[in-house]
Amino acid sequence: MATKITAAQVKELREKSGAGMMAAKKALVAADGDVEKAMEALREKGVATAAKKSGRVAAEGLADVAVNGDVAAIVEVNAETDFVAGNKDFQSLVQAIADTIAANQPADMDAANAAKMADGKTVAEAVINATATIGEKISFRRFALLTKTANGHFGSYRHMGGKIAALTLLEGADDEAAKDVAMHVAAINPRYVSREDVPADIMTAEKAKLKEEALQEGKPEKIVEKIVEGRLNKFLAEISLDDQEFVKDSDQTVDQFAKSKGGKVVNFVRYEVGEGIEKVEKDFAAEIQAELNK
Repeated sequence: MATKITAAQVKELREKSGAGMMAAKKALVAADGDVEKAMEALREKGVATAAKKSGRVAAEGLADVAVNGDVAAIVEVNAETDFVAGNKDFQSLVQAIADTIAANQPADMDAANAAKMADGKTVAEAVINATATIGEKISFRRFALLTKTANGHFGSYRHMGGKIAALTLLEGADDEAAKDVAMHVAAINPRYVSREDVPADIMTAEKAKLKEEALQEGKPEKIVEKIVEGRLNKFLAEISLDDQEFVKDSDQTVDQFAKSKGGKVVNFVRYEVGEGIEKVEKDFAAEIQAELNK
């Protein structure tokens, strides 16, 4: 005689595993109502599903920010299709991972994946469960942490629902100013905080390129250095956050804006989902047809 599976058991297993209602019920039936056995079966199924999807390209997804006291975290979590980014469960997963990273302050990705979330699962386990539940490869790609002093302020801004996320740290000023700078970072995409942060090899290469361009334009040798200096300043203003025209007021630079609020930009991180990942163009109509023909 088959064991009767109660709604309470299904609810308990769903809360523990994150599995769908039918998957939880099937696992309980197969385990004769033993929640722990059903949980293990679902875990093994999730690992197997994740392994099957491991070779796929996940270049969509979301970036998010979380603050925990004097620590802020920014994370990127990927999925295979843009559709999943609108999935409430996926959005909750990304926020939960950001919260976990901010709370645990891991040193690297290995430590980040091993960090325990609020429900007791590790980040790695949560990603595997999401892969099995959502049906696409889910990947926790990267994170960064910023730490502030008592006089510091974090700012964050998410563009297009999290396709781009920016996290800023200002010393002095206030939260609103830090958020305004985060909005600028998201929109303009600077590479460094100040020109002093630009690596020497990049400066040397740019100077050489600008000098060659000036000489090819037929500029007199005696004024080439002045031309190069002017163009180099323009180049630095393009890549240095402090030197950029502030997006909300082009009459001042970002540094001038921060100073007008009694602050100074210390650091920033900007994540654009999928940047640097080679995307594979998919023919979804052909994929569906292939599934139908199986």
